[in-house]
Amino acid sequence: MKIRFFANLSLFAAALSLSAQKPMTAPQGGKQISDELIGIFFEDISSSADGGLYAELLQNGSFEFNPSERDGWGPGTAWKSIRPGHSLGYAEARMDNPIHPNNPTYMRLHIERVKEYYDYAGWKGVGLQNDGFDGISVKAGAQYDFSAFFRNGKGGAKQVRVALVEPQGWGKDPKLLVESTLTVNGNTWQKYTATLTPSTDCKNAALQVLVLTPGDVDADMFSLMPQDTYKGHGLRKDLAQALADLQPKFMRFPGGCVVHGGGDGFWNTYRWKTTVGPKEQRRALKNTWGYHQSMGLGYHEYFQFCEDLGMEPVPILPCGVSCQGTNGGWNMKTQAQDVVPMSEMDEWTQEALDLIEWANGDKTTKWGKVRADAGHPEPFNLKYLGIGNEEKITPEFAERFKYMYERITKAHPEIVIVGTAGPGSHPGNPDFNNGWKLAEELGLPILDEHYYEKREYFLDSRQYDSYPRNRKTKVYLGEYAAKDKKLIDALAEGLYLLHVERNGDVVCMTSYAPLFARKGAENWNPDLIYFDNERPFLTCSYYVQQMFGQSSGQYYYGDCVEIPGAGKLQGQSVILNVKTRELFVKLCNASADAKTAKLNLSRFKSLKPQGTLTTLSGQPEDENNYTAQPIAPKTTDVKVKKQMTLDLPAYSFIMLRVKL
Repeated sequence: MKIRFFANLSLFAAALSLSAQKPMTAPQGGKQISDELIGIFFEDISSSADGGLYAELLQNGSFEFNPSERDGWGPGTAWKSIRPGHSLGYAEARMDNPIHPNNPTYMRLHIERVKEYYDYAGWKGVGLQNDGFDGISVKAGAQYDFSAFFRNGKGGAKQVRVALVEPQGWGKDPKLLVESTLTVNGNTWQKYTATLTPSTDCKNAALQVLVLTPGDVDADMFSLMPQDTYKGHGLRKDLAQALADLQPKFMRFPGGCVVHGGGDGFWNTYRWKTTVGPKEQRRALKNTWGYHQSMGLGYHEYFQFCEDLGMEPVPILPCGVSCQGTNGGWNMKTQAQDVVPMSEMDEWTQEALDLIEWANGDKTTKWGKVRADAGHPEPFNLKYLGIGNEEKITPEFAERFKYMYERITKAHPEIVIVGTAGPGSHPGNPDFNNGWKLAEELGLPILDEHYYEKREYFLDSRQYDSYPRNRKTKVYLGEYAAKDKKLIDALAEGLYLLHVERNGDVVCMTSYAPLFARKGAENWNPDLIYFDNERPFLTCSYYVQQMFGQSSGQYYYGDCVEIPGAGKLQGQSVILNVKTRELFVKLCNASADAKTAKLNLSRFKSLKPQGTLTTLSGQPEDENNYTAQPIAPKTTDVKVKKQMTLDLPAYSFIMLRVKL
């Protein structure tokens, strides 16, 4: 029996080996293009991180909100003092002897007396309540990990009661969902944990922390995290899955304007080193969009998410020049950039070199050890590194960019550097012209172009048809979108992406922007994905992006489809993925008239007789929003022939997928 078992196992392994797909040879007539055309760009705008993709349920858990971030804010923002049973005591914000200098503010809970004669729903004590981000949404039976740092002060050991409750309104006792009791007895900062499992669903729960013993207790770094996060790495599962379903090939992060401080100036620049390591040691930062960044979602989490989705990480670092919007620069004819003196540029260059070591270095290196100590001993294999974000291409910028570029590429020639063409990246724009001039001077591998336009631009323009084919520098269209979120805008973007695919030998990457927006906290419209505490709301543009993400490939064929009567409002693309042995035919009709497309797929051998047809269609003004989601793709099975026709409804985008 044993001999027969191993023989069968060997045959089974051989069969697996024979059946494994190998890359095929592409038929003649195709143009080789980038198979990393579709990626995502994450910037913490519109509360995309805290209260969004980062699964943390408490707001201001480290008491670092500050009046400089928003009028009326302070350490107690998002918290309220509670004294059930009319116990005596108070909470006081302090900064002496904190957990870490990067996290200087904490709360001291002083308890004078806990009254025993009045029972408030079984509760008493002095403490704090946090309602999260517009309430805390919890599910019955789900497990939530509570943690906090406590330091016992005056008095003996303290009993601390932690609970999730459902508020019932003014003057009414809250409904208890789950509780746990901790004993705090150390006189140095220590982390305490508990697992909370609510008894019922609740969309507007609150966390209460009550000290039940007289004396003083210092508290900081409160956290309530669902155990069920995306692949266990601390990201909100439904939002992360929405991104995974796009099948992106890379992710650009952390911005965007947050990279160089936006309109605040260079003092507010995002520094990657303060976003890695233990979370109690990370430095919170004012967000340039007018709120707070806890940095719970930091560089380690970004890189981990890229690994989880099989995306190439594309981190963007500042290059010694601030956003031109600094100090009201958007309204000034002369640039208003803050610049770092050239004598200090070694610091910013070293920051880039240290990032490469952190991402790719062995765990025995200084920064590789920081990564390993955080739970990732193996390198992240960083390939791309962006320098600068959409800065005005001034002489000051060019000098500092060149300084960093030459030193980084000398130390790490294997790293592909991504530069910037400034805002409004269209031919004739001064920043565009200066950005391309600098790129060609340096032999830059990739230049990042940004533009947001009305739908008419994307319907009419074909910018990349006229780009030189002999340039060494490729294009990354890093930020773009039509300026509305109706179906006709998504179709305009789809037409433009078909044009980008046709020019996939010039354009190597694209990413729609912005990616996320929290309901009620929108800094920008439109966005690709809107969300609240319960679910994501997917736009029409999301589904167009998804079809392009699903249909990546290495070869473009432009002569396989004919659409009689076609004009600028119709477009087509045929993509072959030789790695997965799949063929994709994408067609767009942004007009009110139905069309019929004629396909000739004779050059592709061994077409499977059955394929799938995905159709996105509706009325041009249809829009997915918080109350209605009328637009979603529909997929059906279709018979496939080498010569066939496909109906192209009015206002539609369709994709035929065929196995080879």
